[in-house]
Amino acid sequence: MVSPVTVVKIEGPKLVPFFKATCIYFVLWLPSSNPSWFSALIKCLPVICLWLFLLAHGLGFLLAHPSATRIFVGLVFSTLGDAFLIWQDQGYFVHGLLMFAVTHMLYASAFGRRPWALRTGLVMAVLSCLFYAFLYPGLSGAFTYLVGIYVFIISFMSWLAIGPWPVGAAWRWTELAAASGAVLFMVSDMILAINKFRFPVPYSRALIMSTYYAAQMLIALSAVENREPAEDYRLSKAN
Repeated sequence: MVSPVTVVKIEGPKLVPFFKATCIYFVLWLPSSNPSWFSALIKCLPVICLWLFLLAHGLGFLLAHPSATRIFVGLVFSTLGDAFLIWQDQGYFVHGLLMFAVTHMLYASAFGRRPWALRTGLVMAVLSCLFYAFLYPGLSGAFTYLVGIYVFIISFMSWLAIGPWPVGAAWRWTELAAASGAVLFMVSDMILAINKFRFPVPYSRALIMSTYYAAQMLIALSAVENREPAEDYRLSKAN
């Protein structure tokens, strides 16, 4: 099993652009009340750097590992979602919601090879229903259905990412990264939903974006040591 220290030494340098782009976003802190293509670029840049992080492992890596490819495409769709949400007050919130729904379906497909843990799924289902019930009084029109569908999709993705809790054995670091990333993504979206549909959350933007960027980084990291070894791919192609 690869140790976390080894992971940091190997993958850390490839993530430097992501950390720099994230710092630029929080330093500039462009006003969300005045959307522009420049503010969209600054917001999207950290996730674009995660595209580059996966591409730094080579196109051959992505082609040999379908789950990594799905995560890469999910990052692309989430970047589109980020851009749409810059103009959410101009009527593009639903567009962003749809882009992130596609993202989570791609992530769920990437994590789907893990064993299905029914106990974890039951817990996620109960928590999701409770959260939707909490949001419901603030929903109206199409959001009544769209938000419910979105909550189901992200919960399903998180269930597959978390998988079964290990008993007598530790998680691999990639599994831990996937589970942690999924949980942080849920936290980010929960804060966003509460702030938009129920009541203002103090420091909501900082909380949403910090947990969001951390979630995307961890999910991208989870693709590195893939669940479908390249050696198996080469052998299947040879046969």
